[in-house]
Amino acid sequence: MSNLNRPHNPVQSEYIDVLIPRGGKGLIKRIAEGTRIPVIKHYDGICHLYLAADANPEQAVALAINSKCQSVQVCNALETLLVDQHCAEQLLPLLHAAFAANNIELRGCEQTQKWLSDIPVATEEDWHSEYLAPILSVKIVDGIQAAIDHIKHYGSGHTDGIVTQSLAMASQFEAQVDSASVMINASTRLSGGGDYGLGSVVGISTDKLHVRGPVGPDELTTYKWVAYGDGHLRK
Repeated sequence: MSNLNRPHNPVQSEYIDVLIPRGGKGLIKRIAEGTRIPVIKHYDGICHLYLAADANPEQAVALAINSKCQSVQVCNALETLLVDQHCAEQLLPLLHAAFAANNIELRGCEQTQKWLSDIPVATEEDWHSEYLAPILSVKIVDGIQAAIDHIKHYGSGHTDGIVTQSLAMASQFEAQVDSASVMINASTRLSGGGDYGLGSVVGISTDKLHVRGPVGPDELTTYKWVAYGDGHLRK
C-alpha cells in the first residue's frame, strides 16, 4: 500500500537528507509538495530540437530521428521539432518519410500542414506535452530567435538542441536556452550521466540547486570542511 496518504511526519527530516522520486509527474509533484525534505526532481522532459536554416539535411534528419526514435518513453526523448522556415520545404518531406518509417505520428502547426497535408494539426496542448510515446509535434519557426522564444515558453528546462553549421548561432542558442542540457549538433538522447562521463545516475534534475542535470554519486556528495588551528584568530 502506498504511503503517500499517510500524515506527514516531520521527524523523518532528521534522518533523510534528500528524496529523489522516480516516476511520473504526478508522483514527483505529490512528493515535492508533501514534504519539507529536499527533493531533487524534474516534472517534464519537453525536449526540443531546432533545425536551423543552414542545417545539413542528412545530419538534421539523422539527429531528429535518433532524438525521438531511439527510445520514445524516456525523459530526454524529443517531443517538439522546430524547423526553420527557410529549410522547411527541403527538410519536411525527408523528415516525414523518415518518421513514417519509424511509425511516429506527426502533429504540425498550420504552416507545417501546408507541406504535410496528411498530418493532424497540433493544438496548444501538444506544445505543452511530454508524450513519452511515438508522437511528435512539429512547428515551423521564423529564425533562431523564434525557436528560442518557443523553447522559453513551452520548454521544461531539461534538454534542448540545435542543428546548425554556424558557430554564432550555436553560441546564441547555448547562451539563451536555459536548460539543464543544451545539445549542439547532437541527439537529445545523449544528455545522460553515462554519456557525460558521470557513470550511472539516479535521475536528471531540472532544478538549479542543489544539482542540475544528470545526478550521480558526485552530485549527491556534500562537503564537510575541517580546519586545524593553533590559536588562530581573525585579525
